[in-house]
Amino acid sequence: MHLSGKRIILGVTGSIAAYKSAPLCRLLKGEGADVQVITTRSAEDFVSPLTLSVLSGKPVLSEMISEDNTWNNHIDLGMWADLFLIAPLSAHTLSAFATGTCENLLQAVYLSARCPVFVAPAMDHDMYLHPATKQNLEVIKQRGQHIIGPAHGELASGLVGEGRMEEPEVILEKVISFFSANKPLAGKSIIVTAGPTQEAIDPVRFITNHSSGKMGIAIATSLVEMGAHVKLIAGPVQEKIPAGLIHIPVISADDMLQACIQHFPTADAAIMTAAVADYRPSTFSDKKVKKSEDDLQLPLSKTVDIAATLGKMKTKNQFLVGFALETNDEMVNAEKKLNSKNLDFIVLNSLNDKGAGFGTDTNKVTLIFKGNKNIDLPLMSKSKVASNIVESLVNLMHA
Repeated sequence: MHLSGKRIILGVTGSIAAYKSAPLCRLLKGEGADVQVITTRSAEDFVSPLTLSVLSGKPVLSEMISEDNTWNNHIDLGMWADLFLIAPLSAHTLSAFATGTCENLLQAVYLSARCPVFVAPAMDHDMYLHPATKQNLEVIKQRGQHIIGPAHGELASGLVGEGRMEEPEVILEKVISFFSANKPLAGKSIIVTAGPTQEAIDPVRFITNHSSGKMGIAIATSLVEMGAHVKLIAGPVQEKIPAGLIHIPVISADDMLQACIQHFPTADAAIMTAAVADYRPSTFSDKKVKKSEDDLQLPLSKTVDIAATLGKMKTKNQFLVGFALETNDEMVNAEKKLNSKNLDFIVLNSLNDKGAGFGTDTNKVTLIFKGNKNIDLPLMSKSKVASNIVESLVNLMHA
């Protein structure tokens, strides 16, 4: 998750756009953030504190002194947060920020915050265009605040123009980009293939394998945590696809091939974890093949090797990582694939190792590099295996 461990204060002010704060809170939590919501009194006319409390998992704060006589220490809150996000930011609260007014808890925390501050203005078009509003925005911008939007569109008044609060997904992306800026793979675009493929025999039956996609999804997740922009090209998998990456679903080996050919030219690297079918039925019957007394003969045709295809396409500035699932002569077969497919390194996965292979939550692999350099990893969770693979890729890309 992009925001795992990050502490974010979500400030909500009096604007009709406050209804968007609820899905924004959910998205922040979904990315692993610890969210504390602070509202102004007028914000509660537009969104229920109970809703925000349920979504954040914390009581919503709005007063310096709570009803139970608890003091909500604005200094502690300002020091606690890794980021203070005010969405929506009304014209009234914007004016208070610009002038240093301190009339409520949210404004007090703003003046106390040591962390970066992001604001998403929301107001009617004419209010947004007023010279006073423009001046106030410029004042807080010069003080280092990050301004998101506003967007152009239909407003609550019925007018159309600038003033709409940006959509929660856009705001989330801005926050994620901020925290990813100093990560080792920030700005890098990486493809990951995962899961099995299904090669159709008829409308009912297909050939496939036991791949669950767990390893590929773990690698994609680790790449995102390192700041990468990830496209997950996945065959039919039952595993939940995490937020924060682009999921490109495919079915057959040819579908996966075409997706990889399309997206690899603009990628910095690709990690090929998918268990792609080596063969597919030579013909497809558009009607269900009926059972008969005779044995069924099923001619098969070889599929195109996707990793080898990308190896031929690869430029000197791109990196390609392959996987080899072997049951015999493991090292010999893996090293052949490393060289014949023009890979930068290959991950050897042996089905002879207990706890490794398809469907498990653990794996035991060997990373094989050119120049007879190998790294043997002990049996560990697939998430830890993924971290080691990604770390090796980072080292190569930064070398």
